[in-house]
Amino acid sequence: MPDTLADDVRAPIESAIAELRKGSAAWSALTVGQRVTLLRGVRRTVAANARAWARAAVRSKQLSDDHPLRGEEWLSGPYATLGALDAYIETLDRIAHGRNPLDGLTVDRTASGQTRVHAFPLEGIDKLLLSGFTGEVWLTPGVTPGDARARAGLAQRSPAATDGGVGLVLGAGNITSIPVLDVLYELLAHDRVVLLKVNPTQDALVPVFEKALAPLIAPGFLRIVRGAGDVGAFLTAHDAFAHVHITGSAPTFDAIVWGPSTGQGSAQTKRRKRESRPLLKKPITAELGGVSPIIVVPGEWSDEDLRFQAEHVATMRLQNGGHNCIAGQVVLLSRDWAQKDQFLIELRRAYALAPERPIWYPRSDERMTQAAEAYPDALVLTDRLLVEIGEGDDPTALEQTEYFAPVLGVEQLHGTGQAFLDAAVAHANEKLQGTLGANVLIDPATEASLGAGFERAITALHYGSIAINTWTAFGFITPTVTWGAFPGNTLSDVGSGLGVVHNALLLADVERSVVRGPFRPFPRSASIVRDGGRFTILPKPPWFASSRTAAEVSEGLTRFRAQGGVLALVRTLVQAMRA
Repeated sequence: MPDTLADDVRAPIESAIAELRKGSAAWSALTVGQRVTLLRGVRRTVAANARAWARAAVRSKQLSDDHPLRGEEWLSGPYATLGALDAYIETLDRIAHGRNPLDGLTVDRTASGQTRVHAFPLEGIDKLLLSGFTGEVWLTPGVTPGDARARAGLAQRSPAATDGGVGLVLGAGNITSIPVLDVLYELLAHDRVVLLKVNPTQDALVPVFEKALAPLIAPGFLRIVRGAGDVGAFLTAHDAFAHVHITGSAPTFDAIVWGPSTGQGSAQTKRRKRESRPLLKKPITAELGGVSPIIVVPGEWSDEDLRFQAEHVATMRLQNGGHNCIAGQVVLLSRDWAQKDQFLIELRRAYALAPERPIWYPRSDERMTQAAEAYPDALVLTDRLLVEIGEGDDPTALEQTEYFAPVLGVEQLHGTGQAFLDAAVAHANEKLQGTLGANVLIDPATEASLGAGFERAITALHYGSIAINTWTAFGFITPTVTWGAFPGNTLSDVGSGLGVVHNALLLADVERSVVRGPFRPFPRSASIVRDGGRFTILPKPPWFASSRTAAEVSEGLTRFRAQGGVLALVRTLVQAMRA
């Protein structure tokens, strides 16, 4: 691919690469204990810049400083980053003191016999504040608990053994913590210093990143550059990089690996792909999104259950304006559920009443138009679409297009109980594009009645992140579980991507993560234990679009994560009870 960069653009990039090459030697010379000290320094600078980070993110997404959804930027930016730093510090500190990252954790087997690491909650404060929420990492079939312990730690088990070189991270443009979390994983899982190219949508965050990540930048372990597609093409073709990681879209991935799909050079691209001769010669990992299902298992729900879970579904689609790789897109309902019509009424209501916001991500308005043209009978609201697939409608566009915009679809399948769940799992596996994340909503009594059949269905659901009675975004924000597509994709058929990130326990041989939450919030969770459900002290979660105090609670939780303080936490909990 020809280099079209102007000299004044290329020169600072080459200088940054040269500095990273020197920094790589310095990074490989650090002991694990020294890396712990460094990460603690990063934690302090991230905490000091949390407010500036959240405010810059709010404005970059065209929200006002008092917009009710501004709390999203606290949770998905500095809060997620601080949580990841805390988890990495704990893992590396264990290694530095001769312990295994899995010491004290429960490692057992799933019903299907796979090794499973119980990865959340691990801290007392999480056990309290997020009571009722759990997270597991399932390893690939054949891996034993002994294997899991022996390989935990990845590159940090013997960091001085090799110089990992320089990695390239092509940052996501939608969630502000993603580029930073990907940088941390490249450093710690792969032992590589990093050049981060931010997406142009996040240019306004670069000054914040430079301050927040100053302890990594000063010694030459990180450099940050801006630029559009021409800069990305120049970087991926550069021989300085040992590895590339991208969070983005499959077409962008294919352009990097195989070449342009249209215009001049497209014929050569097709030939290269047909002959398995990739243009990119270095290893690449990727997180590329997909069409995420929301499987609603029929049961006997109260009016409050119907309303709460409808708001839950609306949040899965509308958080960040729908500009999420993990946004729920296709609701799978039982046509035979006695409460189906009631649920649909609540869903339409929750979807319509969620706060309005700009459709800010580039070209999302085009995808909205595309969806409206494919489904002219869709419910069109000011900034969102609701598509209810009827008899005779073609669901292909909904199932195969990741709209990355506020477009939610509903499909109905026959059956109840185990028959419905099995049909929904098969539909999700076979009809929907991608394997990044799937959501399952099921009341405790129904889950208990299904017994082992429920666990078999979850095992059969081939997604890299599965959320039961919570949203897969909870898995994204939980650093000790993993994030990435279900294994099996290839360079020529990449699907939702290759490899995992986050994974602060530094586990090898990961297949998927499974997170679970309470079916009902506090105080209604107090009565659900009789049905075998999960008690929680959390009322309506602050990530719900319908939470009245989400902004205050999200900021308060971030400040508590950053600074501690019992009185501040109590004030935040009082706000949470008003959600």
